[in-house]
Amino acid sequence: QARLIESGGGLVQAGGSLRLSCASSGDISWDAMGWFRQAPGKEREFVASINMHGVDIKYAEFVEGRFTVSRDDPKNTAYLQMNNLKPDDTALYYCATRPFRGTMKANDYVYWGQGTQVTVSS
Repeated sequence: QARLIESGGGLVQAGGSLRLSCASSGDISWDAMGWFRQAPGKEREFVASINMHGVDIKYAEFVEGRFTVSRDDPKNTAYLQMNNLKPDDTALYYCATRPFRGTMKANDYVYWGQGTQVTVSS
């Protein structure tokens, strides 16, 4: 059973940047990596995903070109580079894995990390 550990969250001012990392204890070569977030009082929502080859990448509409998802398979790590952050981006950010192809549905993912908090001040 793979274990996922997110890191890189923190407090940043609006317009700032953060780079989230998701390190897996297992081999991610055959996995799609997904990023989701959950703000207080809201449902968990899709942010981005990258498939097993890193070719098929999906983003939520609210990303609007500000975030970039990537992966480094030899390090079994995925990343979410977030630029031009807004207060509405404040949430607990999770990474998750599923076989092969990324999707936008949280229920499709098998393993989840514990999350890393991102707080954007205005």
